[in-house]
Formats: sequence, structure tokens, C-alpha cells
Amino acid sequence: MASPINLFFTFLTIATTFSLLIISPSTASDPDILSDFILPPNVTNPNASFFTSTSFRALLQPSNLTTFNAIKATMAEFPALNGQSVSLAALRFPSATANPPHTHPRAAELLFIVSGALEVGFVDTTNKLFTRTLRAGDMFVFPKGLVHFQYNAWEEAALAISSFGSANAGLVSLPATLFGTEIDDEVLAKGFKTDVDTVRALKAGLATKH
Repeated sequence: MASPINLFFTFLTIATTFSLLIISPSTASDPDILSDFILPPNVTNPNASFFTSTSFRALLQPSNLTTFNAIKATMAEFPALNGQSVSLAALRFPSATANPPHTHPRAAELLFIVSGALEVGFVDTTNKLFTRTLRAGDMFVFPKGLVHFQYNAWEEAALAISSFGSANAGLVSLPATLFGTEIDDEVLAKGFKTDVDTVRALKAGLATKH
């Protein structure tokens, strides 16, 4: 059986190919650039270090995580990605943890399972739910802008790598957006056909976890 590290590097090759296939002037979320790369204002003479990120080294270290964790490599964390229409995220799922329902407004997501297993799914614009159990070596694509989730229902921790066709795919977390902002309680209660007390209890629960 291939090791998780070998599977990880296999995925990087697949992810690169995927990104090249989905990125074109007509479909890319990021605008085309007229230079080889884009430098931030504070960088005038870049060297190879500018094009290097070591954030994923954390995956090679022992982990005692108890909550879902994402290591991101977007243009915010890795400025060299600006204008390159690609980014990655490493998703770590201890047992019985989830990446809550969310969307990426500017890119599709290609998920690759490095180790463990995940329940995944998305809902299309007709409210049809597509779900699947994924195991190590499997891939799943979440179409751009659609609500989706991942959940580890097993005792073994799971590791997944996500590739995006944008340097800044964006993240809209439904729980945080709906119940972690200042949307009026009455509006939420009517929208979800419930009462204000229930809405406030949901808000309090989210605040406790943060």
C-alpha cells in the first residue's frame, strides 16, 4: 500500500494537471496577468525564497489535534500565488470532526484523500444532495460556489488536500455567516421558521466554540 506521503506527492501532480485543465481565459476566476508574476509592494528583488512555502511541513510532524484544522496556501499566506490561479489547503480531521457547510465563491475544489476516510457532499442549485464516502486515494470535486461539507465519522484521523483554481478561492462558512454576524435575530428566526430564542442559542453555541 502506498504511504500517505507518496499519495500526497501523487496528488500534487494530479492537482497541477487539474488546475491547468480548468484554468483558461474564459473560465478562470482570477484575471490574466501581463507579467511573469506579481510582486507585493515590499518586494523589489525576489529570489527563490519568495516562491517557496514551508507551511505544509507541519503535516510531517506528530499531531495531537482534537478539532478540524486547515493549513492554507493561498495568496494571503503565500504571496507568490497572486495572479497564478492556483492554491492548496491541507485539511486535518481528528475523529468525529467536520468542516462545516461552506462555499468557495471563486473556484471549484478538488479534494484528495491522503489518509483515513471522509463523508463528503454538496448541494446543487436544485437542492439535490450529492454525497459519497471517500477513502485514501479517492478524489471528489466540489463545483464552484456550491455549498459543501466534509465529515470524519471514523476513529482514525483523516488527512485531505484540496486544490483550487484560484489564488483566492474565498470561504463563506454558513454557520459563521448566518449566526456569527449581526443579522437581526428576527430575520433569522423567520428565515429558518423558528423562534428568536433558538437563534440566540445557536449564536451562543458558535461563540462558545470560538
